[in-house]
Amino acid sequence: MAGTPQYIRNLNENLIMDALITQGTMSRADISRQTGLSKPTVSLAVEHLIDRNLVREMGRADNAQGRKATLIRFNETAYYVCGIDIGATRIRIALSDLNGEIIAYRTYPMVVQEAYEQAEATMLELLRSHMNELLDENHLKWDQIQCIGFGIPGVVLPDSGRIHRIVDPLAGLEQAFSLESLSGAFPCEVILENDVNLAALGEYRSGAAAGYPLFVFFSIGTGTGAGIMVHGQLLRGLGGLTGEIAEMLVDDGRRLEEVLSADGLMQLANLHLNPHDELMEVAGSDMDADVNGKVHIVADDLHRHLTPEKLFEAARSGEVEALDILQQYSQKIASALRQISVVLAPDLIVLGGGVGGNGDVLLPLLRQIISEQFPVQPQLICSKLGEQAVVTGAVQVAIQQTMLNLQQEAME
Repeated sequence: MAGTPQYIRNLNENLIMDALITQGTMSRADISRQTGLSKPTVSLAVEHLIDRNLVREMGRADNAQGRKATLIRFNETAYYVCGIDIGATRIRIALSDLNGEIIAYRTYPMVVQEAYEQAEATMLELLRSHMNELLDENHLKWDQIQCIGFGIPGVVLPDSGRIHRIVDPLAGLEQAFSLESLSGAFPCEVILENDVNLAALGEYRSGAAAGYPLFVFFSIGTGTGAGIMVHGQLLRGLGGLTGEIAEMLVDDGRRLEEVLSADGLMQLANLHLNPHDELMEVAGSDMDADVNGKVHIVADDLHRHLTPEKLFEAARSGEVEALDILQQYSQKIASALRQISVVLAPDLIVLGGGVGGNGDVLLPLLRQIISEQFPVQPQLICSKLGEQAVVTGAVQVAIQQTMLNLQQEAME
């Protein structure tokens, strides 16, 4: 087809689409000047794009003199995409238009036990049910959804789309979350990617890392992982294993994930405390205050009541025991950051995840260690997107695939 009139017309249409997406609303004359295409060529291509519902006329420009030009813009609501974050404890779903504007966002509990009892079909039905609910609420049909991007807390094998090394709470559901299973459960294209890679992409496109040529997204939560981006491209490496810092070994031979994960933080706290310590509980009726109004944590059963959330809240309240634990924990995080920094020398490291996202507590501690001990000192900040980092990245990959499909469709 190369060189034929139809092929050239399709190239012109794609060029016009790119201009409209980049520049926004334009007149036909503006498009001609921007693309270098003749005005008749632009008019013909625009009419075809209108027929495909990919661009639309928006009324007349506010010209000072002469005939007012008709404005054209990309139709971001021609189709929609979704991003789904399959987490260890939560399922997060974002519905987006083709400009990446998230128009609906929902969070659901991850019902792992039920999935085990009723096998993988239950989990797929659950995901499909959540999607149906979201579409109904927004008065959309499945034929308007072009692509769904899924983020999974495990290694996604590039060639097969199978899951490897998934976090423990989801162990046993690897087949349910494989690309093959997800593709069979949804009537649109599906993309499957590691969740931390998607979080890195989300932060690069619309979060804390926008414009940074080399940065690392360091996620600490139920699991531990890193997404590495160089000039806007994710590093994947052999078998997609780039960034699997969970497998790094610390001095005592343990995996880094065992030390830094939420469970690792709790183990550190348990070693630090004894049954007579006061750092046990900080919530609701369990909080007492002295005459100065300072919150103290009421002693209780450590193993039943201490959580990462309560530990960070205690630190925010100024509890010495909590601050001591998190100071020790920060040293362990810093040890991993140092190894990353001396190997990659990134411009920026972004902390995220359920534990890493507590930047108000962790960043001052870590920045002091970095300034005093690191031979390479990248900027260290916290995720701007928070819990929506993964779904934001998932939406971005779904949009990329949708736009590629629309371009290829025009060339057929």
